[in-house]
Amino acid sequence: AVVSTQSTGNIEQLAKKGERFIELPYCVKGMDVSFSGLLSYIEGNAPKLIKSGKYTAADLCFSLQETVFAMLVEITERAMAHTRSPQVLVVGGVGCNLRLQEMLAQMADQRGASLCATDDRYCIDNGAMIAHTGNLMFEKGMHTSIEESAVTQRFRTDEVHIAWRS
Repeated sequence: AVVSTQSTGNIEQLAKKGERFIELPYCVKGMDVSFSGLLSYIEGNAPKLIKSGKYTAADLCFSLQETVFAMLVEITERAMAHTRSPQVLVVGGVGCNLRLQEMLAQMADQRGASLCATDDRYCIDNGAMIAHTGNLMFEKGMHTSIEESAVTQRFRTDEVHIAWRS
């Protein structure tokens, strides 16, 4: 599922009003996350949870945000450990979310690392991340001609050889 920046902003604002955490499906395997069970649970249970009066839409948004971000922080920490990175860069539309930035900063601090959160003006898409990676590669003398370049959908990031770190 594609989540737009607009909808994540709405979730972030409503989540700030949430008071009760609802345990939701949490699926992380290595560097892979699965949101399908999480979204199915929300879609199937949200109406009755709210109707019961025990939970609000804000509680659901709070729980959804905390669960998804915990999954993202877990795989980010794992990636940092594998690459021995002393910093993490958060970009993209969801990178604007202050709660995600807070959770990543806490994890980075516990690892003795730092968080680089880009200005909201650059958190619209992954352009900043792609440009940063391209610059790192260029600085290490890696060049790919247009003729040699291609787009591979479902390219696994854990299978990328990071030659510029050598």
